Amino acid sequence: MKGKKSAVRAARVRLIIYLVLIVLSLLASPAAAQTARPVLVMDVSGPVTPVMLSYIERGIQEAQTRNAEALIITLNTPGGDINLTKSIVQAIVASDVPVVVYVAPGGAFAASAGTLITLAGHVAAMAPSTSIGAASPVGQQGQDLPETEKAKTINILQADIEGLAKRRGEKAVEWAGQAVAQAKAATSDEALSLGVIDFIASDVPDLLRQMDGFHVTVHDQEVTLHTQGAPVEPLPMTAIENFLHTITNPNIALILMTIGINGILFELASPGSYAPGIVGAICLLMAFYALGVLDVNYTGLLFIALAFVLFVVDIKAPTHGLLTAGGIVSFVLGALILFNSPAYNVSWPLVVTIALVTGGFFAFVVAKAVAIQRRRPTTGAEALVGATAVVRTDLSPQGTVFLKGERWEAEADDGPIQAGTKVRVKAVEGFRLRVTRETQ
Repeated sequence: MKGKKSAVRAARVRLIIYLVLIVLSLLASPAAAQTARPVLVMDVSGPVTPVMLSYIERGIQEAQTRNAEALIITLNTPGGDINLTKSIVQAIVASDVPVVVYVAPGGAFAASAGTLITLAGHVAAMAPSTSIGAASPVGQQGQDLPETEKAKTINILQADIEGLAKRRGEKAVEWAGQAVAQAKAATSDEALSLGVIDFIASDVPDLLRQMDGFHVTVHDQEVTLHTQGAPVEPLPMTAIENFLHTITNPNIALILMTIGINGILFELASPGSYAPGIVGAICLLMAFYALGVLDVNYTGLLFIALAFVLFVVDIKAPTHGLLTAGGIVSFVLGALILFNSPAYNVSWPLVVTIALVTGGFFAFVVAKAVAIQRRRPTTGAEALVGATAVVRTDLSPQGTVFLKGERWEAEADDGPIQAGTKVRVKAVEGFRLRVTRETQ
């Protein structure tokens, strides 16, 4: 009997243990799902600037700190500074977390320096109707480089881009070299067929679905991506990054520069108001920051400076708007030359609008200046000339007159004038007026 009881107790203990294990497994399943490694997504658009470099470096650091499954960089760029691009490429290659460069949305492009960034990704993908390539080097103002410098730059870039494309096959390496040497570009379909990219995805969820189970090499170690159902977390720019990125837009930089110069000139013209000067100085400093980050043509700055010189001179020596018209033309030329680079897209309508508004403002000031010069004086000795006075004592030819509530000594130029007669002031000589009889 005792043996049977022992067996029953043992069976009960085993049953309890099984039930506990089942409960624990059920409780652990949601926790495991909740601790799935996230996929971070960054939105990188616009010219390559120090802000973009800082943002990407921060994103990679954040992905490594959070042990993310992958970091997706949604890219749309016309290119930019090659040195900054190399720093971005180095940061991507050195990442411990797989970095996915995804050219999106539809209509986006990874031009020039963007081609190197895309090829640097552990995974490269594009949305439909996007393009990549045209990575030929140009000068800071978009001009062709001198032959010797161009040859050196092309050789260096070819070596860099072919090294990045090497793991993607011979066709990708050949195309990458042509993208630098011949400015060759490719659509998303062409890039996929050449092996330049790994996937064409309509959106991030589609990309995650296609990447699931894909093998990548990170620091010579093969890593399998598990992205199906992975939680997606956006990693936006910080407020400071977003602000600095916004003011480095060429159109915003042009607006800030115009406001800044106008504010400073207004303060110099009317000292003591302070507000225009403070606002102008702040805007001008932000514009200088943007111009320092962007590749600009300083000839354009000279044209813009000339425009404001013409505006100011037209106020001091009015020429019926001729100098203001010249200033508007100079401003438009300067603004267009200032950002004459394939990496930047300056709005023609914005440039013309700013020029017309600025020219209109100065034309208004010029008109007011002319009106003031033509206006009859209301104070001082000049204001008395031409005024009408009443004779108080006979002018024979000297006597007194009553003018604007005051008694003045006066001398008649046209003979004796009886008291009560109206006379007109012709000149002021010290404290004596020279007058003539008022004609009806």
